[in-house]
Amino acid sequence: MFYTTDTNHHGLPHDPFKAIVTPRPIGWISTRSRDGSVNLAPYSFFNAIADNPKLVLFSSSGMKDSASFAIESGEFVANLATDALAEAVNRTSAPAPRGTSEFAIAGLTEAPCHLVAAPRILESPAALECKVVGHFTPNGIDGRPADAVVVIGQVVGIHISEAILRDGLVDMELARPLSRLGYLDYAVTSDVFAMRRPRQADGGDAPPRG
Repeated sequence: MFYTTDTNHHGLPHDPFKAIVTPRPIGWISTRSRDGSVNLAPYSFFNAIADNPKLVLFSSSGMKDSASFAIESGEFVANLATDALAEAVNRTSAPAPRGTSEFAIAGLTEAPCHLVAAPRILESPAALECKVVGHFTPNGIDGRPADAVVVIGQVVGIHISEAILRDGLVDMELARPLSRLGYLDYAVTSDVFAMRRPRQADGGDAPPRG
């Protein structure tokens, strides 16, 4: 089948777009506003986009509290969503009045960060302290603004629990990160395999010339 997205006449019970772009890591974003209000929400439009410097982004459907708090404070924390915390992740996705802490709603513990005022999730085995370096609303090909606010943060500090380390590496079988699929579906990383990146075009290990 084929369909164009300007009409979205796919004939299926639900839009398959997000079921194709999967799995998507979940950015469990915690923020603190200038007045001290704390917010926590999961974002599946989230990813790392650079390693030097270390940059991550999350995209909010409209100017929700996570985006507005991050922009006004210049800071946010991306906490690792895991299998063990799946129910808490889901609870923090519920709409709540501005100023209501989703930490309390989900029974999670606020833990202080070192370089940002926003709290991290004590129960999460990893967290990225981030300083906002930019935000924007992207446009579609027709020039109209999308219903999205993209916030980019530079990672300035990283928390890792020793509980997910094995031989000095973050072990995915211990961390069991949660990812978002399409519809109401989620997945847990548990079946892991390694592949060496080829060093030449034919897949061999000889170093490239020149």
